[in-house]
Amino acid sequence: MFKRLAPLALATFAVGTDSYVIAGLLPSIADDLDVSTPAAGQLVTVFALVLAVSAPVMAAVAGALDRRTALLVALGVFVVGNALTAIGTGYEVVMAARVLTAIGAGTITSTASGTAAAIVEPERRGRALAFVLGGLTLATAVGLPLGTLIGRTDWRFTLWAVAGLGLLAAVGVALGLPKVVLPAASLADRLRPLRQRRVLSLLAITALTFLGSYTLYTYIAPALDDATAGSDGRLTLILTAWGTGTLAGNLAAGRLVDRRDPTRVLTVALTVATVALALTPAAVHTLASAMVWAVIWGGAVGIIVVPQQHRLIALHPTAAPVLLGLNSCAIYTGIALGGALGGLTQQWPALTPPQLGYPAAALTAATLLHHLAAGRRNRARTTSPQDRHPSTI
Repeated sequence: MFKRLAPLALATFAVGTDSYVIAGLLPSIADDLDVSTPAAGQLVTVFALVLAVSAPVMAAVAGALDRRTALLVALGVFVVGNALTAIGTGYEVVMAARVLTAIGAGTITSTASGTAAAIVEPERRGRALAFVLGGLTLATAVGLPLGTLIGRTDWRFTLWAVAGLGLLAAVGVALGLPKVVLPAASLADRLRPLRQRRVLSLLAITALTFLGSYTLYTYIAPALDDATAGSDGRLTLILTAWGTGTLAGNLAAGRLVDRRDPTRVLTVALTVATVALALTPAAVHTLASAMVWAVIWGGAVGIIVVPQQHRLIALHPTAAPVLLGLNSCAIYTGIALGGALGGLTQQWPALTPPQLGYPAAALTAATLLHHLAAGRRNRARTTSPQDRHPSTI
């Protein structure tokens, strides 16, 4: 199973490195492009927003292609976008290049997840999704800190490295992925699940989770100033700790959702994330405490996506590619809004970067409450005779 999935994980690793690494390079990018750090942070926001909006559109456009061809086209766009980012000399040019890159990245993420769900047995679906998503989380453990370290010499080197990863992923897909043909769906078909209340509720949980996390994470470098004392090596250590926790959480999530109720797995993860974010200002004063905090928070974040995807597929297995695409949109919508909110809240004189953990914790707590309330509604609905049969999308 894992041999067939390896090219998909490599593709998501390239996307994950590209998505996460900008946050660690914000001070360098801001200095080089002669803009403020919050303005540089909007490169993350716009990337995520374009990815979220374009993903269902591009998936519909590429729906007639087999998955291998769709991935190769998307990876080509992704590589070109990163190369243009690396050679961009002004803020506007770099922003435009990030828009192009996001279009390719969105297609890669949704296509890889849908393909993974299609080529394995239902009882191994959780582990398959975790393995492919492990590319994203491995990017936080390896790609993010390594890219940040490389970029401290020149942030453009990191973008060239990401373009190289995209090329390597394309080779892996071309040589290692079998031809997979899934039912084509129009844009209207892809958006039709949004009419179903349970689907909207699950997507809201995904979006709100990443809104909370990225309110802080987008500005993680300035938030860790006390713990790093300006040291690039210390920042890399903390980012490695966060990424290692995320990877461990993702790997654990695959087995947990195959053996336990995904709803309960998600409840625990959201609870841990809320507490960790609330403790941010106190936890980031020293290197040791920041590393422990980063592992715990990263572990909680790493768990969350897998049970969400598993629940969406269980809701309507035949619509899995569409639902996973929408979940990817929800992730990046949350990331975009989180980056924007983090930038806005830094304009408040009384709020320092570490204190972004407070609004981040409040949003994650609200997500937890919504998740629990939705669970109660669903349990009550299943006891009602007219709701015992699942609705169709």
